[in-house]
Amino acid sequence: MTCLLKCHSSAPQQLTEEWLEPAHWLHTNHHVGSSSGRNKVYFIDFDNQQWVLRHYYRGGFIAKFNRDSFLFLGNQRTRAIAEFDLLQAMRKLQLPVPQPIAARVVRKGLFYKNDILIERFNAKDLHGYLLANTIRKEEWQLLGRTIAEFHRHKVYHADLNIKNILFDGQQFYLIDFDRGEFKPSQGRWCQANLDRLLRSFRKELAKDSNLHWHESDWHSLVSGYQAFMSAK
Repeated sequence: MTCLLKCHSSAPQQLTEEWLEPAHWLHTNHHVGSSSGRNKVYFIDFDNQQWVLRHYYRGGFIAKFNRDSFLFLGNQRTRAIAEFDLLQAMRKLQLPVPQPIAARVVRKGLFYKNDILIERFNAKDLHGYLLANTIRKEEWQLLGRTIAEFHRHKVYHADLNIKNILFDGQQFYLIDFDRGEFKPSQGRWCQANLDRLLRSFRKELAKDSNLHWHESDWHSLVSGYQAFMSAK
């Protein structure tokens, strides 16, 4: 078994691969919470820094037989390292994404498991925010411009939905860039991204009518998106 640990220059010097294990934090004051979803993420508060620790899981039908092992095809093609590198590149472009802190790949034979430690924003995911708050037309337009900014830089988000968008009342952020990438050019994938997000809004509204979202909000988002994409 071999382990690769990749760290950002801002990471604490004492960081080791054990820091990418939930067990390292669970019984300490640094562990301040976790998500309630099927695949938990852990919230860490260390030396006035807030982080999210996330393990990579399989999705779809194959997850019934294989929860978290992936075929190893080289370090740069592992999920954690690829997302770490993508986040770093987007930060250099000043896109609103979290700072990657560390990524770990544990290889055993032909397969590997991996984890990532990233910055945690003081913001709510858009789903949670909309259950308790409304968003003004100008803010929907801002979200459209934010998404357009990623598309102008040819950044593809593989799972753009309202739980992967954060809002702090002033700024929107995109998170969870697993399987994301830079595309060679803009194309149909841009519209596919928007279509996926629209389905997400409609799906969550069907689940809970308390969600403060209307089709007119989508039109505001699209107007902000189109204005930014058409600007020189």
